[in-house]
Amino acid sequence: MTTKIQIIPYLAEYLIGKYNNGSPEAVKFPDESDIYHSIWQLMTRRPKQMSFVDAGNLEIFLPERRVGKDPKVYNYLSETSISMLEKKIKKEFNEELHSLINDNVERGKPYDNIEVIHQFMCAYCIESISEDALIKNYYRWKENIRKLRTRREYKKKLNFSEKITDRMPYFVR
Repeated sequence: MTTKIQIIPYLAEYLIGKYNNGSPEAVKFPDESDIYHSIWQLMTRRPKQMSFVDAGNLEIFLPERRVGKDPKVYNYLSETSISMLEKKIKKEFNEELHSLINDNVERGKPYDNIEVIHQFMCAYCIESISEDALIKNYYRWKENIRKLRTRREYKKKLNFSEKITDRMPYFVR
């Protein structure tokens, strides 16, 4: 059983390239992936007023397990569910891209970062976003990581009115 969802175009291209090798068929996620389990948790009964025809740029197979939700009954993903799923897909996309660029940097930059992004885009047939947008995304992420790593100064205010012996443990006095 399949359904269609509307997500950001480059993320749809990424999933098709990663899980279908660029084939325009429905995307089937492996059962050990986080996205598979997220879809499983987000599937609900289709509301009675909703039509059975879904529209979107990505067709996916609904998870089917021996026990639990039957995809013939639980075959609906709400707008909120789709946005949550989109965030998870974006996180996976960014983790893979950023790790490729970081691996390149750790190897002493045998390739320029823009070349690594170009190879990534060619591997997954991504055409709806530019290389510049992805490199800017990487640099923004890197800057946010640097901001998190900076330590703040330790400033302890001393109260000179108390005696040193007051701060000592009772057994030392």
